[in-house]
Amino acid sequence: MEWTLEVVAVPVTDLDRAKDFYADRCGFRADIDAPFFEGVGRFVQLTPPGSRCSVVLRSGMPDSPGQPRMAPGSLRGLQLCVTDLEKARAELAGRGVDVTPVLHVSASGWAEGRGEESWNSFLFFQDPDGNGWSVQEAPAPLAQRLT
Repeated sequence: MEWTLEVVAVPVTDLDRAKDFYADRCGFRADIDAPFFEGVGRFVQLTPPGSRCSVVLRSGMPDSPGQPRMAPGSLRGLQLCVTDLEKARAELAGRGVDVTPVLHVSASGWAEGRGEESWNSFLFFQDPDGNGWSVQEAPAPLAQRLT
């Protein structure tokens, strides 16, 4: 049996503002924008280009049993992978996303510029609520890395 991560909930305060940010600024595909039930809550599902996992933004849905709701802006560590970090940075910045320079990490901490080792170049941004994203450069597309 496969266990696939397909949807991650992102806590936001304003569904329309968040949908505009992810669709218009980040280039995610808006898959679903629908009410849960007539007049009760709404969810918006968006998928990053080429991703097998989507994000869902929701409003008005009760907390899941045993899982209290996350506060808007409290999610950290969401990570996307791309094969051309400079191109991804230019695209995000060109769409109005406040994105860091390309950075790499070493024994002395974070430094500006590309890392010399594979997988060691990143950039970071936040959505309008402060949910934190990183973008990491991968050596090849996911399909090639899985073979």
